[in-house]
Amino acid sequence: MKDTSKINNHSAIAAFQIIEEMAPMSEDVRVTDLARRLGMPRAKVYRYLQTLCNIGYVRQDPLTERYRLTLKLFHVGQAIADGTQLTSTARPVMMQLRDKVGLTCTLSIPEDGGMRVVDIVRVESPVQIVTKPGALLSFHASAQGKVALAFGDPALLPAQLAAQHPPKANGEAFDPERLKAEIARAGKTGWAVAPEETLRGVNAISAPIFDLENRFVATITVAGSLQELPAEPPAPLCAAVTQAARAISTDMGCTEYPT
Repeated sequence: MKDTSKINNHSAIAAFQIIEEMAPMSEDVRVTDLARRLGMPRAKVYRYLQTLCNIGYVRQDPLTERYRLTLKLFHVGQAIADGTQLTSTARPVMMQLRDKVGLTCTLSIPEDGGMRVVDIVRVESPVQIVTKPGALLSFHASAQGKVALAFGDPALLPAQLAAQHPPKANGEAFDPERLKAEIARAGKTGWAVAPEETLRGVNAISAPIFDLENRFVATITVAGSLQELPAEPPAPLCAAVTQAARAISTDMGCTEYPT
């Protein structure tokens, strides 16, 4: 007799692998291409795609027969995010910060592979920040990631310094000594920047958020063009971001904000 629980587990894993692979794609994808990227049999991927279509998470274009994710998953994730203490606590502060400085504001949380963007409060600007909720930003080449290296798990920085990283968005090669200096600076100032490291022409400044156990749990970040947010940001802007991070941390129960 087959163990149906194992079969169901494998099916669930495969379905989520397909969703995760499709999430960053800006264009519809063919079954063949998706199967090759995932290393799965084409028939298996096709079967799971049909199931995901039936329950509304994936849509197939009737003309091209290609697939894309629907917004159903986004709405599910948004509902979960809206119900968390972190997001519900941070959002009013994010809106106030956006209105104060006139820049798009994001909330990100640490994961094993980087910093996950969980909420965005946008501002109308000639230069639109294309980062989306759900995006995973690297530790070594994002303002959020540098803050995590400065205030998060102590084991993260040595691992990042020893790793091989692709060039940044501006084409610069990874420099471990420079990253080490930037993390040291972030630890002293309470903020980090990443000019043109994640996106060309865009800079960001990020500050840490701590919970009731005084543990690093998230970052609040503002981002804009280099004209709006230069590589060395003005002191009032740095203060606004760190004050917002402190306000969220206090609301989360933090009693020992480190900066």
